[in-house]
Amino acid sequence: MDKNWNKLRQDFPILAEKMNGEPLVYLDNAATSQKPKSVIEAITAFYQKENANIYRGTYALSAKATEAYQGVRQKAADFIGGEASEIVFTKGTTSAINLAAFGYFLRHLKAGDEIALTDAEHHSNLVPWQQVAALTGAKLVFLPLDKKGRVDLKEAEKVMSDRLRLLALAQVNNVLGTEQPVKELAALAKKRGALVLVDGAQAAGHLPVAVKKLGADFYAFSAHKMLGQTGTGVLYGRKELLDQTQPLEFGGEMIREVSKTTATFKPAPQKFEAGSQNVSGVVALGAAIDYLNAIGLDAIKDRETELGQAMAEGLKKAGARVYGQGGGIASFNLPGVHPHDLATALDAQGIAIRAGQHCAQPMMDWLGVKAVARASAAFYNNEADVEALIKGVQAAKEFFNGTR
Repeated sequence: MDKNWNKLRQDFPILAEKMNGEPLVYLDNAATSQKPKSVIEAITAFYQKENANIYRGTYALSAKATEAYQGVRQKAADFIGGEASEIVFTKGTTSAINLAAFGYFLRHLKAGDEIALTDAEHHSNLVPWQQVAALTGAKLVFLPLDKKGRVDLKEAEKVMSDRLRLLALAQVNNVLGTEQPVKELAALAKKRGALVLVDGAQAAGHLPVAVKKLGADFYAFSAHKMLGQTGTGVLYGRKELLDQTQPLEFGGEMIREVSKTTATFKPAPQKFEAGSQNVSGVVALGAAIDYLNAIGLDAIKDRETELGQAMAEGLKKAGARVYGQGGGIASFNLPGVHPHDLATALDAQGIAIRAGQHCAQPMMDWLGVKAVARASAAFYNNEADVEALIKGVQAAKEFFNGTR
């Protein structure tokens, strides 16, 4: 695919829209990505030509829908370096992590076992482990971060004891964009007999992912953050672990046999996909993977990092305090201006950013702030978007300081 980034913008219809009478400058990609025409068309084509409930029909249309659904399972496996039998479709990263937490770890952890986390986790990779710890008697331990929000390997090794049974961490932090040394941390954890779960919500679709090379036993990600549809996600789990994981939902299509009093279940991954599935969402995920692969994940990572660095540098020159920058993410505050007020002022100029705690209150505590503004670029953003952000922040600064 052509690496002319401005040309690629034409694939995203929403970028031609106006907000509050101004051209849309969408810089909230860490919350959700925009969708290219090929993904939108894949959803439409499914409903126009393939729509049927999967598995259940003995007719050709149902077989066609089933083939489309299962084809994406293999595509998702190839995308992260796993096997199709290790791919479970979920509602998103949150439901994927909860499936691992309550389907596997709740049944395998005991009092005194330790779960290692960091202060840089999204609530979706913190609260489930709080609940599992409360129910099992396991203990939460936190790996120290350096000044950039990256886990300090030497200090982490001191925290990891022989009681460690799980390391759960985000590959890329959603506030600072920091990429963690997952491979090295996983190796340390496995020396102590621990399993490794990786929250890939901010990584998948933004950089190359190879779950086996990372040392991930479980890996969770969402479609909507990588050009796909909301309500769709993936849990990768090593086959022998999925075989030991219990389903959390029960109903049609995940069962093998049912009597009045008992039921047996199909093998993984089907046993985790009860009821009618979000087939169009899975089809859209497949189209998103095709689009991303055509560009190349290395090129996407480089482009988003380039834009993120440009935002951070420009924000500093505009007088903002930048707390961190990694990939396409730059989090910042404007002295004397609440992040929500800043985001509202930018919205009036058609610029969409996010402000608040970003479902990461421990990260806010670590930073020593109540909230931050976050601008997050995707590869389809451009230098004009960055310039609009910087000018918008400068204008907001002048407005709130009463200098204009």
